[in-house]
Amino acid sequence: MFEFTFHNPTKIIFGAGKESLIGSELNAAGIKRVLLVYGQNSVVKSGLLDRVMASLKASNIGCTQFGGVVSNPVLSHAREGVALAKRDQVEAILAVGGGSVLDEAKAIAVGALANEDLWQFFIGKEVERALPVFTILTIAATGSEMNGNSVVTNAETKQKYNISSPHVYPKVSILNPELTHSVPLNYTAYSAVDAIAHVIEGYFTKQPGTHLQDRLVEGIVKTVIDTTDLIMAEPTHAKARASFMWAATLALNGLTPAGIGPYSFPNHMIEHALSAIYNIPHGAGLSIVMPAWMKWYLPKNPGQFARFAKEIFGLDSGEAGIKALEQWFVAIKSPVRLGEVDIPAADIEAIAENAEGLAKQWGIGGLYPKASIGEILKLAV
Repeated sequence: MFEFTFHNPTKIIFGAGKESLIGSELNAAGIKRVLLVYGQNSVVKSGLLDRVMASLKASNIGCTQFGGVVSNPVLSHAREGVALAKRDQVEAILAVGGGSVLDEAKAIAVGALANEDLWQFFIGKEVERALPVFTILTIAATGSEMNGNSVVTNAETKQKYNISSPHVYPKVSILNPELTHSVPLNYTAYSAVDAIAHVIEGYFTKQPGTHLQDRLVEGIVKTVIDTTDLIMAEPTHAKARASFMWAATLALNGLTPAGIGPYSFPNHMIEHALSAIYNIPHGAGLSIVMPAWMKWYLPKNPGQFARFAKEIFGLDSGEAGIKALEQWFVAIKSPVRLGEVDIPAADIEAIAENAEGLAKQWGIGGLYPKASIGEILKLAV
């Protein structure tokens, strides 16, 4: 283990019907008015928005609604939310939805207290303050409910960049696994891929010798695989949905990389270029990138790939483990080739150039120059 500091300030309230507590939680925090951020119409059709509004009303919490967040949230819409938050002088941001909604809500929380344009914080300006964020999660995938990350896409520049700041950790996140029962199976598959990607980034790129953290990662990966298989057979499998939801949260709340030393996030770096340019689902992009990157990276850490193969799939070689993971992606109907999402091989150079820009921003440009990214993407053709 290496030196580390772990601090996660988010309060998790987990269980059926717990969204009814949001009013009292906001009241306890002294909040009198919120900007309620949500996506398209699913929270309206399901009745969730009405239940949330009833809870706010019961606690005398004023509310400005702001819907319309899309998958792969865009900067232009977040800017609209910032303007609305400033106009109505809200005291907190309440996100009701999946990871895209939570990410945009965090961006709005930063912009609401800033004089600068919101994008400045995504290209390097330090976040010094933000409105408090509260969340009610409806799709388990990104872990945004318990971390300090926010990702948005600048549609004009085709850049999908992030904020990472302790100021945007949610104060309270409510996780009712019953809200995820209606998530379509294709997005359940993409969510599973995303959760696995979150933990294997550090698992494969860290220094050796952190066995406890390896076991935590392996436990999360096996839980995600097992519960996803159950959900695919029975979408409303209550125990599987609950375990999946908590596993996805743990996958990116800072626990698994604590003490592993320096590591990198190359799969997400490359995928951000795919979804920035082509607006494909994030998890779908990751299931294309991950097997290709693993094949490319295998010679750099053969021992860890052999361990992964043995612990996750009971196989005896790194190559076999990569193949098994790729086949599992196929089994849950998540794409594994660029052509499956209509991305032509002729675009690889442009994708690699886009990804290289993010690699430089993340400080891994030396490890992932344009040529190396192109090599990885060619393995996904």
